[in-house]
Amino acid sequence: MATPEDLQGTKELILRDFELQEGDEPIATEEDLLRLLADQIAGMIEYNLEVLLSNLYRLDVQETKVNYALSPHCPEPANVALARLVLERQKQRAYTKKHFQQPDLGDLDGLEL
Repeated sequence: MATPEDLQGTKELILRDFELQEGDEPIATEEDLLRLLADQIAGMIEYNLEVLLSNLYRLDVQETKVNYALSPHCPEPANVALARLVLERQKQRAYTKKHFQQPDLGDLDGLEL
């Protein structure tokens, strides 16, 4: 079960990467976030497919899963299936950022490469 901190980290990544803003209604659950992201992706499929595919590549969403989500064999609409893939990937990234933070290297002045 995801904690509120986990949801917050995931939400921040998704809002930043997909240039979204929280509206009047706060994003309180994972379902709210999924719905917002699915709506954004629907518009991108229709008007900016290249940018969407570039974002998915940059976020390291598996290409085979993206292809399946865009295929007629997928039981969900493409925008929802892709939103689920992005949400899962961003949850992984948020977890990694939280649990595997780089230590502060301090002052690096004087080091030459």
